[in-house]
Amino acid sequence: MLLLILLFGGLLVVTAMAPTPRTLPDFQSALKAGRVSVVVYRMSQPDAIYPVTPRGKPGEVRGLTWAEGPLVWHRIIPGPIRDGKDVYTFARLSADTAPSGVRVTEEVQRQPSWWYATWPFEIPSLLGMWWIGAAWVLTLLIMLGSTPWLANRWAWFWLFGVGQLGAIAFLILEPRPLWYRYDRRPRQRARIWGGLGCLMSVATSLVAGGIALALGALLSRVLP
Repeated sequence: MLLLILLFGGLLVVTAMAPTPRTLPDFQSALKAGRVSVVVYRMSQPDAIYPVTPRGKPGEVRGLTWAEGPLVWHRIIPGPIRDGKDVYTFARLSADTAPSGVRVTEEVQRQPSWWYATWPFEIPSLLGMWWIGAAWVLTLLIMLGSTPWLANRWAWFWLFGVGQLGAIAFLILEPRPLWYRYDRRPRQRARIWGGLGCLMSVATSLVAGGIALALGALLSRVLP
C-alpha cells in the first residue's frame, strides 16, 4: 500500500512539472464549469537592480497555473496576461475565483533542495493529499527501525533524501525484492555502505530528475 501511495505521489509531481499551455479564456471557462481545484499565481516582482520599480503594474498577475483534478495541470505562459485591453490583476483573479471557492495560493520561489526530498510534501499538500507525505515519513521510520539487506541505514538515508527515490526503492527492494517469492530470502552479501550510498544518491537524483522531465513531457501530450 505504501508503495502504491508513493508511486501515485510521484505521478502527481511529474504531471505538475509539465503543465500544458492554455489561455486566460480557457482558465475562466474552466472556473465557470467547476473543473478547477487549485490555482497558483505569481505576481509581478520588483526589479533586481531597482527594487522600488515594479516590472509590471501593481497587482498584476504575471503567471497562472491551475489544476483540473490531481493529474491535469495547465498554465498560462509567464508574462503579461491580458484581460481584453487591460492587464489581468489579482483583484480580477479574486473576483473570478470567488464564486467557485477554489483554493488560490501564491507561487513561492524556493531553491531546489539537494539534501532532502520535498516532492512527497509540496504538490500533494497543495492538493490536500497530505497522506502522501505521511506515507513517505512512515517508510523512513520503517527503514530506520529495520536491518536492510541491500544497504545499511546510512546508505538508505542518503538515498531517501538526496536520491529522491529512496523511499520507493526501499519498498521495492527491502526486506527482499518484490519479485522474490515469499519464502525466498536474498543471498547474504556485503551491504552498500554509507559513503557509497551518498555517491549513489547524487547519481540517482540526476536520473530521477531526467525521468521526471521526460515523463512529464510525455504525459502533457497524452492528458487533456
